[in-house]
Amino acid sequence: MATILYAEDDDAMRRFFERALEKAGHHVIACSDGERALRALKFADGAFDLLLTDIMMPGVDGIELAKQAEQIAPGIKIMFITGFAAVAMNDPSTSESAPVLSKPVHLRQLVEEVDKLIAA
Repeated sequence: MATILYAEDDDAMRRFFERALEKAGHHVIACSDGERALRALKFADGAFDLLLTDIMMPGVDGIELAKQAEQIAPGIKIMFITGFAAVAMNDPSTSESAPVLSKPVHLRQLVEEVDKLIAA
């Protein structure tokens, strides 16, 4: 299926969603913060199909990560997952084409949205 870079600072949520996405057939590289995700992007040489990122993270947040990802890997698809969806949707710096999923997210919804975005 797809190779997904997943940035999430909540350890339990990151492991939970990583397993669900892998069970759905995706290859997932999970990072605990935006800095690690940026390093993975820089060394991946376009290997990622999708960046799935939390918005609120210490250091490099999801919005900044997405902006840099678009420069490092043009064409990468981006999806946000956050407990602050209303803020993200009203932030003009958030990519208009990037879906925003609100926490808590059901696993089925996450997988369906990822599959839909990958297929688009």
